[in-house]
Amino acid sequence: MRTPVLAALLLAGPLAAQQPGATAPAPTQPTRPVTLTPALKAPVADTGIFSPLPLPEPTETRSADGAPGPRYWQQTVDYTLKAVLDTAAKRLSGTEQVRYTNNSPDTLRFLWMQVDQNLFRPGSVGSLLFAQGSRFGGAGFPGGFEIESITESVAPAKPAPAATGRRRAAPVAPAAARSTPLKWRVDDTMMYLDLATPLAPGGSTTLDLVYSFNIPEHGADRMGRDGSLYELAQWYPRMAVYDDVHGWNTDQYLGQGEFYLEYGNIDYEVTVPAGYLVAGTGVLQNPTEVLTAAERGRLATAVKSDTTIAIVTPDELSSGAARPRAEGTQIWRFRAEHVRDVAWAASPEYLWDASGWDGVLAQAYYRPSATDTWKDAAKMSRYSILEYSTRWFRYAYPQISAVEGPVSGMEYPMLAMEAKGENGPDLYNVITHEIGHMWFPMTVGSDERRYAWMDEGFNTFMNTFSEEDYWKRDDTEIRRGEARFVTALDQTSNAQPIMTPANRYKNDQNLGSLAYVKPSIMLLALRNKVLGPEVFDTAFREYTRRWAFKHPQPADFFRTIDQVSGRDLSWFWRGFFFTTAALDQSVETVRQAPDSGAQIVIRSLGAAVMPVELRVGYADGTDDLIKLPVEIWYGGNRYLYSYNPAKQIVSARVNPDGAFPDVVPANDGWTSAPPASTP
Repeated sequence: MRTPVLAALLLAGPLAAQQPGATAPAPTQPTRPVTLTPALKAPVADTGIFSPLPLPEPTETRSADGAPGPRYWQQTVDYTLKAVLDTAAKRLSGTEQVRYTNNSPDTLRFLWMQVDQNLFRPGSVGSLLFAQGSRFGGAGFPGGFEIESITESVAPAKPAPAATGRRRAAPVAPAAARSTPLKWRVDDTMMYLDLATPLAPGGSTTLDLVYSFNIPEHGADRMGRDGSLYELAQWYPRMAVYDDVHGWNTDQYLGQGEFYLEYGNIDYEVTVPAGYLVAGTGVLQNPTEVLTAAERGRLATAVKSDTTIAIVTPDELSSGAARPRAEGTQIWRFRAEHVRDVAWAASPEYLWDASGWDGVLAQAYYRPSATDTWKDAAKMSRYSILEYSTRWFRYAYPQISAVEGPVSGMEYPMLAMEAKGENGPDLYNVITHEIGHMWFPMTVGSDERRYAWMDEGFNTFMNTFSEEDYWKRDDTEIRRGEARFVTALDQTSNAQPIMTPANRYKNDQNLGSLAYVKPSIMLLALRNKVLGPEVFDTAFREYTRRWAFKHPQPADFFRTIDQVSGRDLSWFWRGFFFTTAALDQSVETVRQAPDSGAQIVIRSLGAAVMPVELRVGYADGTDDLIKLPVEIWYGGNRYLYSYNPAKQIVSARVNPDGAFPDVVPANDGWTSAPPASTP
């Protein structure tokens, strides 16, 4: 509503100019002074911490509320894989059939595949970035895929029946699909394929590959071998993702950044020495051929048991009774549905334990040398499945296998690789972390190579509840230590924001902070201090439900949390995910008078903001916890809080429990001066 004075001012000028007989003065150009005093200020835009976050515009594939849009699509990739493990040559040879379905609205004239074993090819980009003996080092080993052939099978169009008057045409037998050799071009860990025929929307094509590679002993801590034990991952060329955001995703595999893969069904078989036991992604398809009758019976019991059942015992392992036969080779066949990848482990020394939860088989495979730490691994696996299923989202697969070996910790669908571990808590932390990845990114298929925090960070956040609940302990001090680590790192010259792609982390500390710890402690703060557990948990579950077996982007996560919580969290995402803005809250002054009450001045000295938790202590030993919303910072970085306590204030402290990542804890508190002593 406009005021009468404002209305009069707006009308006075035009009405006066319209009076009869009035002579309008000739327009003149006012003289502009050479130097303006005071000088005009530069224009100001809304670019502060509370300004709207510039997310990508919503589309028909990705909605404004963070959900998949009405025309969301993603490609479907099914595989049939056959591999032979040569333990003498330490080499794998395989054949691969890929059935690629183009669900996009685009016609594809070429495809890209990921050839990750090329990380171990001499001169690879990754080998130049990471030293040979480092965790992700790929140098010093003659590895890499050796591609023998790639062909495409294209089914020809059905011929139209010939006109025959009134007589019905004789049926035409379908022509056999023709196999066409393809040309390919390898670019480090990516491979470009020219299709024989453009692949139209809705169409599909079949590729057949023949390949082999030498198995590295140290496979960038994601696969490898140790004596007679093999952990096989990235063991076949995999289709790159073609999506609605980037088209073909061709970021190289350098060792540090992980994976982004399409969903489909995978049938695979591995030929190994007959004395080997194989654990793998999916469901075993030929148990009568590779397991003894006793083992099959124990598995049937274990899936219904909440206690651990020994499937292969130490006595059976030492006597040779664990295998149906010891000579020659044996083929193990598996099938995995709705997965983005498959991996497997094989050893002639594996003990095997299992138990069940709600129809899910929780398994552990380990060598006798790891018994001390791994004897409870099946129990740990079961508890992890139960914890994440009941708290967040029901486990999507029929089994989980924790396998012991040289890899310190790595995840694949239904398969978690872990090392021996130093003790029970150490092993549980790794097992529950790798099993947590069955949700992110195995169920929610984010782009790990660009946004490692969307799987490692989410998973580390979930692990905090699993670890505390399993051990029945309070990890508050651990969380405070994590906050100190993050805030200190963000003040160094190597600081980077969470949104930095994983391939571009400057060092191992940044990997630990940006991918794991900082996203976790910030989500904990968002849950416990900003939104509240009920609101946050509802939003996080909804994000998981919406994007299960799909490919979310960061904007989809941000929008989902905002929409379900009903809060514009631009200030939070901008401060803690898009930048390294520092949070530094402090108590500046406290004044108290008997008649006018108390006034406490609180400052926000950093570029980041948070709600305020203020603990006020009184002379009688009691205290109050005062909570103020983040909106108090709309007016600037100083806020005056006034109230009328009935007691004398002797102390005041912001962030009293240390849950916020405050950079300068030393200025968080105020204490009244002690009374002067009487001479």
